[in-house]
Amino acid sequence: MKKLIQNKHFYYMLLIDAALVAASYICAYLLRYEGQLPDFEWRRIIHILPYLVAMKLLCFTLFGLYRGMWRYTSLEDMKNVLKATVVSSLILVLAVLYIYHFRGYSRAAFIIDWLLTLLFVGGVRIGVRLALTNNIGTFWLLAKKGKQDKRLLIIGAGAAGEKAVREILENPGLKLHPLGFLDDDPIKQGKAIHGVAVIGKVEDIGTLPEDFDEILIAIPSARGEQMRRIVRFCEGTGKRFRTMPSIGELIDGKVSVKALREVRIEDILGREEVHLERELLRVSYEGKRILITGAGGSIGSELVRQVCQFHPAGVGLLDFSEFNLFQIEMTQRQYFPHIPVETYLTDIRDPAAVRITMESFRPEVVFHAAAYKHVPLQELHPRETIYNNVAGTRNLASAAMAAGAERFVLVSTDKAVRPTNVMGAAKRVAEMLLATLTGHSATRFVSVRFGNVLGSSGSVVPIFQQQISQGKPVTVTHPEVTRYFMSIPEAAQLILQAGAMGQGGEIFILDMGKPVRIAAMAREVIRLHGLEPERDIPIEYIGLRPGEKLFEELITVGEGIMPTAHEKIKVIQGNQGDYRLLADEIDALIAVADTYDAGAIKEKLRGIVPEYTPQ
Repeated sequence: MKKLIQNKHFYYMLLIDAALVAASYICAYLLRYEGQLPDFEWRRIIHILPYLVAMKLLCFTLFGLYRGMWRYTSLEDMKNVLKATVVSSLILVLAVLYIYHFRGYSRAAFIIDWLLTLLFVGGVRIGVRLALTNNIGTFWLLAKKGKQDKRLLIIGAGAAGEKAVREILENPGLKLHPLGFLDDDPIKQGKAIHGVAVIGKVEDIGTLPEDFDEILIAIPSARGEQMRRIVRFCEGTGKRFRTMPSIGELIDGKVSVKALREVRIEDILGREEVHLERELLRVSYEGKRILITGAGGSIGSELVRQVCQFHPAGVGLLDFSEFNLFQIEMTQRQYFPHIPVETYLTDIRDPAAVRITMESFRPEVVFHAAAYKHVPLQELHPRETIYNNVAGTRNLASAAMAAGAERFVLVSTDKAVRPTNVMGAAKRVAEMLLATLTGHSATRFVSVRFGNVLGSSGSVVPIFQQQISQGKPVTVTHPEVTRYFMSIPEAAQLILQAGAMGQGGEIFILDMGKPVRIAAMAREVIRLHGLEPERDIPIEYIGLRPGEKLFEELITVGEGIMPTAHEKIKVIQGNQGDYRLLADEIDALIAVADTYDAGAIKEKLRGIVPEYTPQ
């Protein structure tokens, strides 16, 4: 209220509304008496008018009519105008009834006064918006669009399409001309939104009588088969096509033409939006000190962004890459300046460095995302894998227990299931280690297992995009190879959810949907670049790399997977086993790793993980 009083525009608005309220009351009596107003009525009006104006302006202020800017008057603002005029008119009627018992006052005049006040006060606000946005008449606006404006065809005559057209009409600077809508709903055919007609169905896009420059897919919820169908029709036109991001991608939850982006492979794959149990996450992370290892990586950096939404007491960022650590620190300080952040340039293979980090930060929750993950490289350097993925995990878990952490969440992988490579076997050892630690301290240890993440460093999509941009063939290891995929935000959200649900010893399995053939994905990525597979960009099959297998799995037969309260997460109750026995085995594994003998390291891993079958 203080800032409102200090704003000079507030007094301009008050003055205008005071004049409108007075005019409404006078006009009401003039209409009531058909323009022949008796002298005693004039005297009565002049007597009551100052009190009436003051009372109505007070009501308008209480209902927030002066908080918004008239140039952006919305339906919500008009609801407030309606409420304020109704309440103020009722107060006026009750006051006259109490003081004068309506003797000598016309009841009809009060009804007319309310209607005129609503019309004048609401009308001036709408008029200002129309005038200041150059939106005086939709048809005039459409005619006004210049020849240099891009002619835009919009697919989807729903809420997002309506918002897009409204923004285009209100903002001539966008240089867009909405040509028409395409929508498969038969009820919408032939109708119009803001003067822009629905001119056909999506399948009619190739036979439209009018030419267009660009296509906007205004269906943020479209995924999977629906998006693939729309993209196929768009590709057939040879024109550029873009889409609106989903509501979850936008911080303020508003769709905007300015947020248009190219259609991505994530849209084609059809991953559904994740619904989090936000109250559970709030209770689990609000006011807690949270340490994230590998904080500068793909998953780690997204975990930082996601967990900061739940207002932790502080965030610790741990990474061995100086550049990655610098980047995520700058991002965190920019977007969440109110949350204290501490950075740790720490090698998790060094137990002393890990211990000092834990003692310094004293985390209550640890998300362990730091790991070596590139399968072929780890086949060549198994010693580094053991030190980082096994010894590093043990160092962190031991230090977390000593620091009194409440929970410790390991980010694992589907490659830990019946592993055929060193990376998967090492991750399986890490899972087993956390299961055996359960019950040895108050810290709750859980693992979260999922597949490939789209857009992460080393994932296939960026590699495909780089190859296409260079005009080189897209390389696929095998025609039948399949993988599970999810987006980075989805993976991070489900890790937070699983971490909040864990009681200790569980392995949580994220719902990865159906496996995707990499060859089919390569073709979709080529088409999204406006090219034709095999004709413009060939696909070459180079054979499976060391440690790779055709099909990935999420569970081993006999693990006893169970559903959880969250539809996207299942759980395996890990076999706790003997901690001391496993600790001795890990010590022996590290001793073998120091020999740099790849064959001996793999043989030792087989002794710990019987289902491991190295290639």
